[in-house]
Order: sequence, then structure tokens, then C-alpha cells
Amino acid sequence: MKFTTIKPFLNFVIIVIITLVVTGIVLSQFTNNLFVLLLVLLTEFVVFMSLLHFIYDKYIKPIEKATVTLDELVKGNFRARMHHPVSGSMASLLMKINSLARSLSEISIHEKIVAEQLTTVIENIQSGLVLIDEKGYIHLVNKKFLSIFGKLEKDYIGYLYYDVMEQEKLHKTIQQTFLYEENVKDFVTLDAEVKQYFEIVSAPIFDERNIIKGVVLVLYDISDLKQLEVMRKDFVANVSHELKTPITSIRGFSETLLDDDLKDKEIARQFLGIINEESRRLQSLIQDLLTLSKLENEDSKLELTLVNTRKLIDDVIPVLKQQADQKGIQLIIDNDSEIDFLADLNGIKQVMINLVANAINYTPKDGRVTLKVKEEQDFIHLCVKDTGIGIPKEELPRIFERFYRVDKARSRNTGGTGLGLAIVKHIVELHKGMIEVESELNTGTTFHLYFPK
Repeated sequence: MKFTTIKPFLNFVIIVIITLVVTGIVLSQFTNNLFVLLLVLLTEFVVFMSLLHFIYDKYIKPIEKATVTLDELVKGNFRARMHHPVSGSMASLLMKINSLARSLSEISIHEKIVAEQLTTVIENIQSGLVLIDEKGYIHLVNKKFLSIFGKLEKDYIGYLYYDVMEQEKLHKTIQQTFLYEENVKDFVTLDAEVKQYFEIVSAPIFDERNIIKGVVLVLYDISDLKQLEVMRKDFVANVSHELKTPITSIRGFSETLLDDDLKDKEIARQFLGIINEESRRLQSLIQDLLTLSKLENEDSKLELTLVNTRKLIDDVIPVLKQQADQKGIQLIIDNDSEIDFLADLNGIKQVMINLVANAINYTPKDGRVTLKVKEEQDFIHLCVKDTGIGIPKEELPRIFERFYRVDKARSRNTGGTGLGLAIVKHIVELHKGMIEVESELNTGTTFHLYFPK
């Protein structure tokens, strides 16, 4: 007989031995026949051991196995099961323990899946997140929060928030959430290589008794929105300024002419020339605004046709050549072969005119402007290079903004509206193309445009 533990077995053996000894003492008072006495004791031993085996195998051993299985379940081993041939109430116990183990295993798997999903969501949301308990200790920070402040998880977990967070606005927001037990919003600016703007939202966590148990702090990156807001303000201010200048000139000179009653023909002709020039500038500005608005429209579509590069250059270069000659600038065309590709003809013309005209305007006398078109594996490469004043490195990211001018005085003197490069960028993007800029101060600028075939 195999026993799972030795202690219960020894206890029962001791009881059997004591019983046999007592029985032998009692029977020895009634018989002197040693054979009979040993036979009775042997029979009694066999009966006791059989009964002991039955009780142990039927009740004690299943209980021991049930105890071992439950211990494994308590330790978290939900794959533990009971396997023992029993019947009656013990069989019911075995089935219930196995059913409990299966239920715990399913719950564990479900909780693991939910925990993994929650962790994935928390770690991959594009907002910084911090979980703080009611005592002010940090329990969780996600990857985005760590990337914002450039520290490691170990620098935050287990610490009081006011010991490891340097921003006073974060402290204030968390304190107000604990104090008023309601959502609190604020804004914080971080000065790094590029200034970042964040909206802070702090929300209280309540238990089932409506007692605050902690705070969730979320940081939303609103840098792009801030940039758009700055661009919008700049756009409104620039439009107002650009419109105000020609309108003021037109109104001022026209009032002067009316007051003078057109007596001085020479002055009148001079003033009318200025009015005509300013009205042209105003018309050009409005036309560029309308073009830009049309390009930015979600419903804007290209009228694709087969464009021949040689014919395209022949159409646009004469006017640009005249402009370059007037300034004493050499205009070089590098287009040895005829290339055909699908594009919006008017759009490509406008891109070429804007870029070459810009290059001429910003290149001093005796300089060079080169227009180069060549065919690459997947793209048509349009390159406009000049030997002009160049663009400062820090200004390059903003040159495609509406009304943004690197040299404001020179731009207005050349009659530019400040919308040319913005229009170029939108036309290139509508063609699913790319645009790159290389520039060096007092050396020149090169625009690379890539249109898909």
C-alpha cells in the first residue's frame, strides 16, 4: 500500500499496535493457548489493517490530494487538477475542486489578456499618463510621459510626485484635484530644443464609497495646435497688412488727385501710375489667395494631362528670360531630352514660374539661375538653383508658410505676395510629389522637386 505521507500512517500503526497489545493482555487472562492467542491477534491485525486501508484510500488520501491541489491553486498554479478514483461525496468534492481550478484558469487567462490590452493602450497612447495614489506616490507612468521629460521609469515609480516632478504647474494641478475632488485643467510649456506645449488634465479616482483613492494625470501635446494658432494669427495679421498697404496708397493718391482737380497733368500721370501699380499688386495678392484657397480645398482635383518638358520650358522661359536679362542675371536651361509625364499643366507651369521668378528676384546682378529637368527611375526631377543671398538654416522650416518672408524688404520691392512658395508646396503635394530645399547664406539656394511618373 502506497501512502502519500508517512505521518498519518505512523499514527494509525501506533493505534493498531496499542489495540493489539491491549487485546493480547485481555485474552491472556482467559486462555493459556499461545497458538489461539496469536491467531486471534493476527486476525484482529488483518481486520484493522484492511479497515485502515479502506478508510485511508476512501477518505484520507483524497483529502490530502485535495489539500495539495488547493495549495497549488493558492500559489497561482491554475493548471493543478485532482485525479483519484472515488465515489459518493468525495467524488463530488473532486469535481468541484477541478471545476474551481478550470474557472480560476479561465479568469486568470482573461485577466492576463485584459491586462496586456490595457498595458498596450496605456503605453501607446500619444499622451503622457501618470497614476498617483491618495498618499501622493506614483504607481504608473507610460512611455510618452517618460519621452516628454527624458527620464526612466525607475526615476518615478514609488516616489512622491512633488519630489520627482519639477514643474510647479503639475504640482498645482494635482493638489487642486485632491482638494476639490474634480477634474482640473491647465497648460504647461516645456523649453527644450523645440518649445513644446501641453494641456494638463487631472482627474480624481474614487472607490465604491466615493472616497478619493488617487489621481490620473494626462498630458496632451498641443504643440501642433499652438503652431497652427500662431500661423493663423500671422496669416490674419499679414493679410491685413498686405491689403492695407496697396489700399492705403490707392486711397491716398486718389484723394490727392481729387483735391488737386487734375490740374497738374504730370503729377496726375505719376499718381495714376502708382495707383495702377498698387491695384495690380492688390489683384495679384487676391488672385494668389484664391489660388491657395482652391488648392487647400479637400475637393480640389488635378486635371492630369501628358506634359512634355521641352514644350513646358518653351512656354514659360521667354517671360522669365526677359526678367533675368533686365537684372543682368544668366538664366541657364538644362533639359537635353524630351520627357513626357502625367501632371496638371497649369499647376506645373505655376510651380516653375514661381520658383524661377523667386530665384531671379533673390539673386544679385551677374549671378546665375539654373533650371534643370531630368528623368529618374520613379520621378521627374525638377531642380531650380541660384547663386543668390541664400536662406538662414533656422528659417528653412518656415519658408513654405503663407506670407512668410526671409527678407521682407526685398520681397515687397520685387512685388511678391509672399504666397508663391506656399502655392508651390500645395501643388507638389497634390501631385503626390516631394520638395526639398538646400541653402547657404550668401552662396545660393537649390529647390529639388520630385513628381511621380
